[in-house]
Amino acid sequence: MEQSKDRAVMVVIDGVKKAGYRFPLAWERYEAQLPQCSFGELGLCCRHCLQGPCRIDPFGDGPQHGVCGATADVMVARGVARAVAAGAASHAGHAKHVAHTLLRAARGEAKDYFVKDTAKLQAVARKAGVATEDKTPEAIALEVAEKALAEFSEREAPLAWTLSTLPEQRIVIFKKLGVLPYGVDSAISEVMHRTTYGVDAEPLNILLGAVKCAIADYTACHIATDLSDILFGTPGPVSARANLGVIKRDAVNIALHGHNPLLSDIMVQVAREPELLDRARAAGASGGINLVGICCTGNEVLMRHGVPLATSSVSQETAILTGAVDAMVVDYQCVMPSLASVAECYHSKLITTMPIAKIAGAQHFQFDEASAKETARRIVEAAIEAFHRRDPARVNIPDVSYSAVAGFSAEAIVGALARVSGEDPLKPLLDNIVSGNIAGVCLFAGCNTVKVTQDANYLAMVRELARNNVLILCTGCAAGTFARHGLMRPEATEEYAGPGLKGVLEAVGEVAGLGGPLPLVLHLGSCVDNSRAVDIAVAVAGKLGVDMDKLPVVASAPEPVTEKAVAIGTWAVALGIPTHVGVVPPIHGSRLVAGTLTAGIKELFGGYFIAESDPLKAAQALLAAIKERRRALGLAA
Repeated sequence: MEQSKDRAVMVVIDGVKKAGYRFPLAWERYEAQLPQCSFGELGLCCRHCLQGPCRIDPFGDGPQHGVCGATADVMVARGVARAVAAGAASHAGHAKHVAHTLLRAARGEAKDYFVKDTAKLQAVARKAGVATEDKTPEAIALEVAEKALAEFSEREAPLAWTLSTLPEQRIVIFKKLGVLPYGVDSAISEVMHRTTYGVDAEPLNILLGAVKCAIADYTACHIATDLSDILFGTPGPVSARANLGVIKRDAVNIALHGHNPLLSDIMVQVAREPELLDRARAAGASGGINLVGICCTGNEVLMRHGVPLATSSVSQETAILTGAVDAMVVDYQCVMPSLASVAECYHSKLITTMPIAKIAGAQHFQFDEASAKETARRIVEAAIEAFHRRDPARVNIPDVSYSAVAGFSAEAIVGALARVSGEDPLKPLLDNIVSGNIAGVCLFAGCNTVKVTQDANYLAMVRELARNNVLILCTGCAAGTFARHGLMRPEATEEYAGPGLKGVLEAVGEVAGLGGPLPLVLHLGSCVDNSRAVDIAVAVAGKLGVDMDKLPVVASAPEPVTEKAVAIGTWAVALGIPTHVGVVPPIHGSRLVAGTLTAGIKELFGGYFIAESDPLKAAQALLAAIKERRRALGLAA
């Protein structure tokens, strides 16, 4: 199978092979695993107690129950619920980390952090129920941080961030079905409890517990986005470049990888300090210090600082294989342990920073908010030292990169529309949806996976949807894909957008002062920033006076990998959004569970999963969903 549609990735891999080096990359490690366990792929393997692992024969000739008596439906439902809980725990950990940092900054205990966006602070305070009159930004930030942290433990009332960011009609549905969370961590804990030995054995009840946990995940994502904007600024359109060609031969290259902006944003500030730039040049790096991003940490510094994006999740090892990355600095999530082995074969330093995310063979620089800049300087110094040991003969940087316009937060999108219609910023968007110039909206999210040729599904789907006048939003490694292939630039609008969509993107881009059309794909940020797309949808729903399940809005994760993607997809469905997945989670061992998630759940929430591995068929299914919604609103389909 072809490994990647990214020409730069293939240049690096081919170069390594021709040089005679043998590194088992993600694709080779996947091949070594084949054939993968078919019981696990179907969700029919359970090891949740020490009497197992148990498996159920999907053909009916072997065991039909686990030792405890669990059926296939129970096993699969428990597996889905645990995946959602793990994904929610990841986003919750991220959100709590940012909340604690805001708290320490407000108390004066983290001198390198401060409130950067007071307007966003005021907006979030109103949402959280914090009074702001006659208070300093620090006092408001302190109360907002305390309110945010209170969202994680069990409360007597539903979560403030959930109630204040979703339509009332949706909250009524959640209350009726008993899926409104009263604490982010408690919802995660509840799933782990109810899916353990001897507890919940009713598959549909387990799935409702998973939905409740997924809504908690949504809440955690929103908190992380809101508080990051307060600390680091709400993104606005920024130009940068993307793909491995952004790595520079004449510079000290530092790759920022992971999902959390707390250290990476400080790294951007420190890397610009004259003393460190002078030291880099004195070491022979005439180009100074060059920061590049990978995965969602890359998206964070791309949208706020224009730091170029090097590559995405499944191809993260190729950055080191260019032979020119002097240090790769990681925080947590989506970081392959194999990076340590690859780095050992080069001069590159792999540097871990978080106490919960160490890697054997990596160098650890303990991150603490109270000494963030000090840690960042030590990391830059280590990278400069590594530059001395770089072997120029082993440098293979592909001459591949594209311009990208990123940073379309909800505020930035509304701001651009306000230049078209100042009194009613959403009117141009609604008018164009009504007229059919914009048939609907699709949010692309998720990862890359070795089970699919990297980027293939994304590229096929976005071109088909854009041709049919669907407005495209993106986050996470989906955004990385589109940036690396030149689809987040105005030229892509001219090449791929249908006539109605092209006219809208041209008109708004000109009025917004971009000197041309908006890019074909609008970059909303990292994985937690999927909440930005919800904010836009909620505003449109409010303007129309309908719930979200009536909107011609869909979502797609064409190449998902992580349990975070399962959690995000589940809350998207719970919010009423038809959601496509291109790599199906282990659910097909249960007709009940698979049927519920792809059809039955529509009756409860309005959203549902579309499981389809063929990207063109998936695009057609999403277009059909959009047309169905348009007809229900009385609009031409």
